[in-house]
Amino acid sequence: MAVPASYDRATELKAFDETKSGVRGLIVDGITKVPRIFLVPPEDRPAKPSTKSLESPQVPVVDLRSSRSEVVDRIRAACEDWGFLQIVGHGIPEIVMDAMIDGVRRFHEEASGEEKERLYSREPGRAVKYHSNFDLFQGRVANWRDTLYCQMAPKQPSSNELPAACREVLLEYAEHVMKLGSTLFELLSESLGLMPNHLEDMDCKQGQILLSHYYPPCPEPEITIGTSQHSDSGFLSVLLQDQIGGLQVLHNNNWVDVTPIPSALVINVGDLLQLISNDRFKSVEHRVLSQSIGPRVSVACFFSSHFNQASTRVYGPIKELISEETPPLYKETLVRDYVAHYYSKGLGGKSALEDFRL
Repeated sequence: MAVPASYDRATELKAFDETKSGVRGLIVDGITKVPRIFLVPPEDRPAKPSTKSLESPQVPVVDLRSSRSEVVDRIRAACEDWGFLQIVGHGIPEIVMDAMIDGVRRFHEEASGEEKERLYSREPGRAVKYHSNFDLFQGRVANWRDTLYCQMAPKQPSSNELPAACREVLLEYAEHVMKLGSTLFELLSESLGLMPNHLEDMDCKQGQILLSHYYPPCPEPEITIGTSQHSDSGFLSVLLQDQIGGLQVLHNNNWVDVTPIPSALVINVGDLLQLISNDRFKSVEHRVLSQSIGPRVSVACFFSSHFNQASTRVYGPIKELISEETPPLYKETLVRDYVAHYYSKGLGGKSALEDFRL
């Protein structure tokens, strides 16, 4: 689709941002054509899905109720080959997971314009905010998605900072995922041949962000994208998704659907875990397709430590993983510097991690 020479993208981005009503606001207004800021160039549009076969690859599924050795082995294999896995038997009650999805949907659909306007922000240091596209002015294309951003650790926001529509369940769900994070970092440490407390002692679990995404049904899904192709910046991501689908992971140069499994959580390696594991674990690119059905609701928990601006801890390949046969592959960096570089690039381009290779 040719874009007219008179197209002023910056002005249209600013006008969209100033509505403070996000993509859902466009749907409420009854649009039938996607605004130009959301159009993906024809050469970058996802191909139409082909008919699936029983032989199609599937993201590994790990039951945490299995024996410790089996869980460690399966997590190691998944992180080395896929960078993604789904887990069951994780201990978070299904009623809490369902309530979290319902609360996010309620916020995006029922919160008053006044509350959304109060929360709408692009201030980097703000702990609780609502916006559409964190990289709206940096990304190559606007994504068909709105987000409630809540920084839950190391400092938990006060109750009145959180939106009333999902306040209680946000606090409860965040506590459950933080406990699960301890288990996962133990298993990941053991998968790398380290002591169970190694990664947590490195402050990999120090910070926790919950990004509650809302993907409205799209009138022209074939020319838009829900979330552009990207890898995650932090150490580890834990995703709760509804049953709509649309998440895909890049595996062996093919896009593979991460098919929703009831009560499962999606786990994926972040850039910083790939860096400190010296490429043992892979932070792989993934995306979310736009769809005509929905809304799709998901809650992504990111474990990182860039919130501690005073931290002088430098991260590089873990020394126990370095030898003459496996020399360090990355420069050392402060987490806040890596994340700032990642955010400056926006989604959809070259991986930020490549700029830190030796």
